[in-house]
Amino acid sequence: MAKHRFSIAVGVLILVALYAGLVPWIADVDDRVTDFAQARTAPSLAHPFGTDSAGRELFVRVAAGIRTSLLIAIACALLSTVIGVVVGTTAGLLGGWVDRIVMRGTDAVNALPHLLLGIVIVAMFRGSIIAIVLSIALTHWTQVARIIRGEILNLRDRPYIDAAVLAGASRRHVITRHLVPAAAPQALIAVVLLLPHAVWHESTLSFLGFGLPPHKPSLGTLLEEARSSLLLGGWWTLVFPAAVLVITTVAVAVAGSALRSALAPPRPSELRL
Repeated sequence: MAKHRFSIAVGVLILVALYAGLVPWIADVDDRVTDFAQARTAPSLAHPFGTDSAGRELFVRVAAGIRTSLLIAIACALLSTVIGVVVGTTAGLLGGWVDRIVMRGTDAVNALPHLLLGIVIVAMFRGSIIAIVLSIALTHWTQVARIIRGEILNLRDRPYIDAAVLAGASRRHVITRHLVPAAAPQALIAVVLLLPHAVWHESTLSFLGFGLPPHKPSLGTLLEEARSSLLLGGWWTLVFPAAVLVITTVAVAVAGSALRSALAPPRPSELRL
């Protein structure tokens, strides 16, 4: 059953990736060009997702939006995981007072309201993709750090680590050849499971008006634009971007859960984000 869910989720993600990557490229439509004569046209064969309040083709804009959101989410997940791995490895290896200080700092960051902190960071550099990536990554590394720290603490007391040290292996050798490869599956799982969180946070920031500018489509900006059209009966301007957002994040979550089960059998230190 888990294998079937994973296969379905991967298949859905492949379709979403093909839609996001190919449609804006092959479509004979410029999604930035407005045509008010076609404004708020309902879905039809000519306009599969209808048009928005400016007459732009939503089928193309949603594809461009999911591509932008996914690229931002991947960058956020990778950067967040790198920060978490560095912090967790440092705390787990050095231990003692360093471990206590690092983990108290981690707890302090985790206690901050993530969305509010993200808004503060993005508001200072409005419209900047780098600011959006940093605002999400700097608030989502704490759980990864805890998991990696737990893995390092569990691994460093293993007999084969002691044997490597007694055999004359340097600390660098032990870290790069034993500890990091053993903790790598948890880092990979973290990247996958952080993706839906990053997509939702980017969409939320853009929906609130703190993310990308309106002329750069993302799922968040499309949902924000749909608010005015919805009041005028343009239900499709909300339904299609929201459906793509939900389908994509659910598929990533299902694939990540299956990957976690495959790479890391159930254990007390399972990653929960």
